Amino acid sequence: MRAISRREMQSYFYTPLGYVFMGVFLLLTGVFFLSGNLLSMNANLGVLFDSLSFLFMLVMPLLTMRLLSEEKRTRTDQLLLTSPLPVGAIVAGKYLAALTVLAMTMLLTAPCVAIVFAYGEPHAPLILSGYLGFFLLGASYVAVGLIMSAVTESQLTAAVATFGVNLMIQFVDSVGPSLNVPLMPWLPSVIGWLSLYDRYYAFTAGLIGASDLVYFLSLILVLLFLTVRIIDRRRWRSA
Repeated sequence: MRAISRREMQSYFYTPLGYVFMGVFLLLTGVFFLSGNLLSMNANLGVLFDSLSFLFMLVMPLLTMRLLSEEKRTRTDQLLLTSPLPVGAIVAGKYLAALTVLAMTMLLTAPCVAIVFAYGEPHAPLILSGYLGFFLLGASYVAVGLIMSAVTESQLTAAVATFGVNLMIQFVDSVGPSLNVPLMPWLPSVIGWLSLYDRYYAFTAGLIGASDLVYFLSLILVLLFLTVRIIDRRRWRSA
């Protein structure tokens, strides 16, 4: 698993992909920080976290589109599928590589924190809670992108599919609570319980709940398990 993760990390920075992801992410973060905090003289980074909640929909396909689809396109996946490594280790290695790039990018937003501490009086626990929620939301989107990359051999198709799923998550999250479906009055409540963003906004408000942590971790594990099953099925077909 460590070798897979190391190889993926190298591929991010031997090609422009990792730099493009980090550049776009940090550029948009800077724009939102300027408009939501600096210009309004607001030391509450919760405003920034709220504004960035849709950022993953836009940039996450850049991070995940090649993870498995490129292996399939170049047929190097056959080497992985016939190796003694368990499929779960392969998936975990690739997932951890993408997660590491995400974490590195988030660390580069530290100047925003330094600025609000230098010129304001922010609430440190609220910032830590917001970063935790932001990381968990990003980790969920990485898992979504990984499974989309597993079902196609085209990076572009994987990116478009990931964007489509991310957009659907945003759409359902925004319209779900207002749905009024005959014979299903419980539907808005179910959608609200499944909402990624309601749980994420709890973190940005400084509320770290065990149920929210379990929800994010369970969602990630389910998506990774499904990715393993997809690849495992292809392995048996090619055997």
